[in-house]
Amino acid sequence: MPLSSFPLRASIAVSDIHAAVAFYEGKLGLPVLHTGPSARIEGGGRVYGSGGGPALNVYQSTTAGTTAATLATWYVDDLDQLVDELAAAGVETVRYDGLEYDDRGITPRAGGGRIAWIQDPDGNTFALESDS
Repeated sequence: MPLSSFPLRASIAVSDIHAAVAFYEGKLGLPVLHTGPSARIEGGGRVYGSGGGPALNVYQSTTAGTTAATLATWYVDDLDQLVDELAAAGVETVRYDGLEYDDRGITPRAGGGRIAWIQDPDGNTFALESDS
């Protein structure tokens, strides 16, 4: 059976599950679908929903924030509105050298559309992309 037959979720390591909860639930507004232990910590893991199903496994680990790569991408209809809403919740966009940004921290995406990046408290990076 090919892997394409099964759902896929991103797994995100965090150093402090309580700080992660404040970010993913409080600032991003993601719903918790399941909690469980992680790293022998009761309630140290969460499964968050997005787009109508489970999307992110967030768990406490000593490997938190060790990659500079984008870990997951949300494809959105209104990037300006979403970035404004996140900014109001205290989430800042990340700016990388060599790219030009508008006042919100949004830059043109290669191949068309636009993109912005955000990071959780451990520096795990997520993209927000729009085709317009």
